[in-house]
Amino acid sequence: MPSCSPDCCLFQAVEVVKVWSEDGAGKVVEIPADMTARDVCQLLVYKSHCLDDNTWSLVEHHPILGLERCLEDHELVVQIQASMSSDSKFLFRKNYAKYEFFRNPLNFFPEQMVAWCQESDGSIPQTQLLQNFLNSSSCPEIQGYLYLKEPGRKSWKKLYMSLRRSGLYYSTKGTSKEPRHLQLLSDLEDSNIFTFIPGRKLHNVPTDFQFCIKPNKACSDCKELKMLCAEDEQSRTCWMTAFRLLKYGIELYKSFTVPQQRKPNLSHFSSPVRSVSENSLVAMDFSGQTGRVIDNPVEAQSAAVEEGHTWRKRSPRMNVLGSPSPLHPSSLSTVIHRTQVWFHGRIVREEAHKMIMQQGQVDGLFLLRDSQSNPKAFVLTMCHHQKIKHFQILPCEEDGKVFFSLDDGATKFTDLIHLVEFYQLNRGVLPCKLKHPCTAVAL
Repeated sequence: MPSCSPDCCLFQAVEVVKVWSEDGAGKVVEIPADMTARDVCQLLVYKSHCLDDNTWSLVEHHPILGLERCLEDHELVVQIQASMSSDSKFLFRKNYAKYEFFRNPLNFFPEQMVAWCQESDGSIPQTQLLQNFLNSSSCPEIQGYLYLKEPGRKSWKKLYMSLRRSGLYYSTKGTSKEPRHLQLLSDLEDSNIFTFIPGRKLHNVPTDFQFCIKPNKACSDCKELKMLCAEDEQSRTCWMTAFRLLKYGIELYKSFTVPQQRKPNLSHFSSPVRSVSENSLVAMDFSGQTGRVIDNPVEAQSAAVEEGHTWRKRSPRMNVLGSPSPLHPSSLSTVIHRTQVWFHGRIVREEAHKMIMQQGQVDGLFLLRDSQSNPKAFVLTMCHHQKIKHFQILPCEEDGKVFFSLDDGATKFTDLIHLVEFYQLNRGVLPCKLKHPCTAVAL
């Protein structure tokens, strides 16, 4: 029998994975069995011509159960797909809150829910709080009340619970944490934590802040699900974040600090590379009689900003194809925003809420949409302190020109792009600056 050629070792078995975007479009990709969720996101970013800012995620979506969760960047996609039922699918979506707890841990862990802080009767040093979760030899604990849906019944029971490395426990006697009073509700090793799909509300649920612990083996059996409900959004976020940290620990920190470290060789996917012409671009100044190269990076940036302002004032305006726009400049100001990733047209208030919730509920996450009550107005929907707020943007006229304002004309802008750019740099009347555009990509 002839021996196998060394070249045979270069061929690697691939699996077919289908990923869906928010608009219902799907894309089929072939990936090796050892490809992580982060690597698949990078591949989809490249194929969809998106900006890779490390906030894209794959979402494990179960429509029949009404559950979904973002895959961790280090998880193997083929392995997860093997445990999913035929009706389940992957979604490609932004998640700005994926690693926000590493940046602002005190916002995610209220002192009254951290057992170590309660026992020491002091505030939590930020670095020590994270070290306790990441250090496998430490024993951090989250405690507090949760509502648990009773198996086979429509009623919910309020129980005092403790989340530890060994699992989630509930107390059979008040707030006692004595071993004889603690019952294991779920382990962490063979389970994952899910949220309910926005709009799916359980029967007789006591609050709106539901989540669920799903055993990995449970594909479509609701009987094995542990359905829980928190008192508010902050406590739900705390429970879910602690679950992830206790389950995955240092793997999450590695994904946060060195996202490119796990990047495999994607040459067989035709990875994008910079062209020679892009690498040789330099900043030039043509304000004088002869052109000169701008060596100072600060001066180069100022020149780019100035050029941008000059272009936007230039008339006639150019359309996306590079030809003069048939629209009058004043007409263009009312439609130019429709090309922006943060503008979502005629979506209703509930859909705007859903998008903000799905993409992370971090401070400064925002989108703009058409107003339902006023056909000439727009609405800015944004998140601050895990609460979603709405601000109406009204048109106003001055010297025959139309401007836009969200503070009753105190600050006016010629178009919505200028308005967004201003509030990205200045808080103004808003609770915080606009930071993260709520984005929907078409695959």
